[in-house]
Amino acid sequence: MSNFTFTPATKEQAKARIAFTGPTGSGKTYTALVTGTGLGDRIALVDTEHGSAAKYADEFAFDTLPLTTFQPTALVEALAVAAHDGYDVMIVDSLSHFWSGSGGMLEQVDNAARRVGAGNSFAGWKEARPLERTMIDALLAYPGHLIVTMRTKTEYVVEADERGRKVPRKVGLKPEQREGIEYEFDIVGDLDHENTLVISKSRAKPLSGTVLHKPGVEFAEAVLNWLKAGKPAKSVSDYLTAATAPDATYEDLRDLYEEARRHNLLGSAVLDGGETRTLGELIVRHGTEAAKNRVAQDVESTAGRGQEGQAA
Repeated sequence: MSNFTFTPATKEQAKARIAFTGPTGSGKTYTALVTGTGLGDRIALVDTEHGSAAKYADEFAFDTLPLTTFQPTALVEALAVAAHDGYDVMIVDSLSHFWSGSGGMLEQVDNAARRVGAGNSFAGWKEARPLERTMIDALLAYPGHLIVTMRTKTEYVVEADERGRKVPRKVGLKPEQREGIEYEFDIVGDLDHENTLVISKSRAKPLSGTVLHKPGVEFAEAVLNWLKAGKPAKSVSDYLTAATAPDATYEDLRDLYEEARRHNLLGSAVLDGGETRTLGELIVRHGTEAAKNRVAQDVESTAGRGQEGQAA
């Protein structure tokens, strides 16, 4: 007998999962801040670009975390802290550094390959890939809106201008990230050097194929209108409250784990006693404790009944 059960699909209110790609100078940081400001009040930004986002502090209100090394675990920890502090919007500018920067995935793979002495990257990827998956899961399960930027490799193409003259134009190619990373996000927008945004991938039908020159708050409003369609959903905070409730039983926590799994929230990075864990790990820890407490209570109860019988 199979344990699988199909249930009717329902749309729930969700948080934005947006990626902006483009070459250097295409306005990714600015567009992320414009969009983030339209999505929420409190914005946290992970700055991998030597503090460049702070240049816009006179136009936008946001808190920043500058990083100089880009281990996937560092981003997971930053997500946990931002979630704990209740930021409405999380911006990672840019996610590309966690791929090709110092300590990023490519370096993790090289180091792993050297450790196992395999002489090729296959063994390195086998060891390092879970780090990347944990990072991506934490990004997608962030309890607020998420915006990431990704650099694209650039090249110049020669085109004719309005006067027929041959002029070079800077264009972006694939993002500096693993193949297919764009499929992880609900909305992907490609920016060119003129700060024109083309929505190349969107689960939001009203935004599919949209072209915006110097996108502003209207883009964030359109995203919010799409997100608000549906019934309210539990937040990560709701799951944390339920998981840490003093009277939560093992059965309660087992059901809570399954519910969080169905909503793809098990990978959410959370702080647990000052340590960074996933929501799934936290629920399992409390479930294990609840099970031990129940066994201890049963043993104590059995011993008490035995003493009563001896007294009788």
